[in-house]
This record gives sequence, C-alpha cells and structure tokens, in this order.
Amino acid sequence: MRVQRVLLTLTLGLALSSAARAQDLASFEKRTHVKVLPNGLTLIVCERPEAPVFSFYTLVDSGSANDPQGDSGLAHMFEHMAFKGTREIGTTNYPAEKLALEKVEQAYAAYDAEYRKRVGQDPAKLAQLKKAFEDAQEAAQKYVIPNQFSEIAEQNGATGINASTSEDSTQYFWSMPSNRLELWAYLESQRIAYPVQREFYKERDVVQEERRMRVDSSPVGRMVEQFLAAAYTAHSYRIPGVGWESEISQVSATEAEAFHKQYYVPSNIVIAVVGDVKVSEAMPVLERYFSKIPAGGPKPTPMTTVEPPQFAEKSVVIKEATQPFYIEGYHRPNYLDPDDSVYDAITDIFSNGRTARLYRSLVRDQRIAAAAEGFSGFPGYKFPGLFAFYAVPLPGHTPDEVRTSIHKELDRLKNEDVSDDELTRFKTRARAELLRGLDDNDGLAHQLAEYQTRYGDWRQLFRDLDKIDAVNKADIRRVANKIFLDSNRTSARIEFVAPQKPAAKNQGGAE
Repeated sequence: MRVQRVLLTLTLGLALSSAARAQDLASFEKRTHVKVLPNGLTLIVCERPEAPVFSFYTLVDSGSANDPQGDSGLAHMFEHMAFKGTREIGTTNYPAEKLALEKVEQAYAAYDAEYRKRVGQDPAKLAQLKKAFEDAQEAAQKYVIPNQFSEIAEQNGATGINASTSEDSTQYFWSMPSNRLELWAYLESQRIAYPVQREFYKERDVVQEERRMRVDSSPVGRMVEQFLAAAYTAHSYRIPGVGWESEISQVSATEAEAFHKQYYVPSNIVIAVVGDVKVSEAMPVLERYFSKIPAGGPKPTPMTTVEPPQFAEKSVVIKEATQPFYIEGYHRPNYLDPDDSVYDAITDIFSNGRTARLYRSLVRDQRIAAAAEGFSGFPGYKFPGLFAFYAVPLPGHTPDEVRTSIHKELDRLKNEDVSDDELTRFKTRARAELLRGLDDNDGLAHQLAEYQTRYGDWRQLFRDLDKIDAVNKADIRRVANKIFLDSNRTSARIEFVAPQKPAAKNQGGAE
C-alpha cells in the first residue's frame, strides 16, 4: 500500500508539474494586464481564447462586517438589489419614478418615526402612516419593469447571473459571449454608478424571510449565531451577516444609499474579466465605460476595531428536542499572518476526505459521529477569524463524547509530528486545488479579483505555492500549540431533551 501511495504521489506530482508549466506565472503575466483608472477603480483583463466567451467578477471590498451599527444586514441587501436596474433600465419613466421613490422615503420616514416611539405611540396615527407608506410604494411600482436588467443580459447570452455577500466582501458575476463585452461593460458600469433602490422594501421582506428560514427556524442556525456572539466581544464578526431581525425590519433605502456612497466608490472595487478577449481591444472599451463612474469619496477607512485576546473559555448550551450538534472555535490571525498556509495544512490533515484524522477517528473507527470536520477562517478571513471544529453525534452519543475525541486529536497534533504521507498529501492537494481554480474563466476571474484586492497584486496567487511548499512538521506543532488553548476556546452545543407532554386537561373538576 505504501508503494501504491508513493506511485500515486509521483503521478500526481508529474501531472501537476505539467499543469503548472502551462499555467505558470510567466505565462499569465504575458496575458494579464491591470489598470487603475483615474477614478480609482481597478480593472484586470486576462486573455484566454479557448472558447468565444468571457466571465467577469466584480469584488466590492466591503461585506457584512462593514454594516453600520444598528443596520445589520445592510451589505447583504445589495446582493438582493443587485439586478433591479438603473436609471435607464427597469423603468418606464425614471424622472417620474425618482419623484415617486422620494415620496416613498418621506412616507417611510414618517411611519418609522412614529413606530420607534417608546412612549406616546399613537396606534391610529401609526396605522394611517403605514397606509400612506404602502400607497406610496404602490404608486412607485407602476413605473417598474420587473427583471428587465437580467432579461437583457440573458437575451444576449449571459449565464450564471448571481451575486453573493460574505462578511468580508460583496461579489457580482456572470459569463457572456465575448462579442457582448461592450454591452456588459455598459450594464455593469451603470449598475455600479447609478443604482436605483426600487422595490427596496419588497426585497427587505425577502431578506426577513431568509433570516427566518436560515436562523430562526433552524436549531443549528440559532446555535451558530449564539456561538459567534459569544466568541467575539468587540469585532463585528459577532453580528450575523443576514442581520438581526429588529434591524433588518427597520433599515431604509435612504440608509442603503448612504452605505453605497461610502463603500461602492471605485477605489474600493476590483473587476476581473477573463476569456476570449484581447487586452489591446478590451481595455479601451472598459476604460470608456468604467472611467465614467464618479470617483465619489476616498477609499473607506480601514476598520480600527481589533478583537481583544480571549483569556477564558466560553460556552453556549442549547437544549432542544432536535439533532445534537457540537462546534468549537479558536481565535487565529487574519490571512496576512506568515502562518496562514500552516492553518491550511491543519485543515487538510484534519478534514480532507476519508483519510483525514477527524473522519477516521470519530466517524470510521469510534462510530460516534455522522460527520466531523475542522476549517479555518470562520466567519471570515480578512480580519482575525476562528479555526473551528464541528461534529454531529450519532444516535446514542453525545456532544461531550465528540468534544473529548476532538480534543484528543488536537493534543496529538500538539505533541506528535504529522506523518510524511499527511504532509505530502496536503501539499499535493493544495497545489491541485489552486491550479484547478485557474481552469475555467469564472474561477480565474474570482481568484484574480480576490488576490488583487487582498494583496494589491494578483501574482500572489502563484507565490502561495511557495508558502505551501515551505510548511513543515515543526510549523504545524508550533501553530497548534499557539492557538489550540483552553483559554482561547469558545464552544457551542445542542443537547437533545425530550419534548414535554402537554398537561392533561382537568376532567370534570372545578376550574
């Protein structure tokens, strides 16, 4: 079996070396060009003429961690508002719609002011103001052409139209035939420069329902929310990305416009375009459209809040008649830490497939868990995050059992070197995964935008291979002993409790 593993490793190594030669840094440098426009927006164009299509990835370097105090969920709202249209698309008469939307905001402000009164709220007046707000929305809706933005893109061959929000950033992306590059540049530049908060309150209702499904109605969702709230004292990673219900329900389009003005400035945006495009032809087209976006204010000031060191273990216990669950996390530095690749190695050794330590111990050998994994950078990695472990106990087993087994594996990691095979598998798989991310246009566009944003140079994508190769056994033991400490741990669990039977009704007695 050892000979087979060696042969497999050599085979993979040769295959990856061949792939690396085809996709090495020098090759990409010849095909990739970066330009920072006068307004501050960064454009990346990478030539890949294998098929007559291109993909783009717009990365706004602000996510839910940047939500203003009292307005949690606001960054996430822009994901929902992504393709509602512009001043020219999605409306039958924008000047009239603009006036109607202003009336919506005036009506909402009046309603909201009465609603927020802690003393002296007038129920009759509140109902009247709510009716006026609903009437104003109905009047503004008459000008809306639903889904026109997406339909124009799809009618011209766009696929995979989507957006996503993380704690660290907000992303917009799709793919399109390369002969529609100029149409895309027009659509995307208009969407960034001149968003219209049409149907904002309709989408706010959608987000509230999303929260109810993902958190309020999910025991694990509620547990994770409490877990992060316990793990973080100061940093906004403690706040759920989807937002608190009391804040989502009150956020306004006026507040959304202020957020856009602060964070959607060109200097805070990187756009990568990858596919059947020539830099010499594509870049002038992109410059023509994206340079028209007003520069706005300066790049947002970096967050000053730093999570203080944790010096005592914290725990959350939820008791419900539902599937038991266990999770624990340890604070770790952000992605710029010199040991970032070491955390990747620990993730791989603990959690990558059926050869991983947690699977073998908890799932295969002890048979106490249905699943068990560890992962780094939760809930984000732009700021110091958590290295987390979770396990789902099998029937008849408890969170305490899986917790004990996880800690045994952590002690082993701290006191014994990992094997040669484990370290080799990590390096082989990490290189393979990185190169696989370059195989398609959308994956490469994502990587280029991400690395340009995080490091100021997309070339760091290839330099990470050197960091992976440099990881050694001593690094893994050193890092494990540095962060996997009781005092640095926050844990949360769901413990099963049988549902209580309803009280028996009084049979014939006096009530």
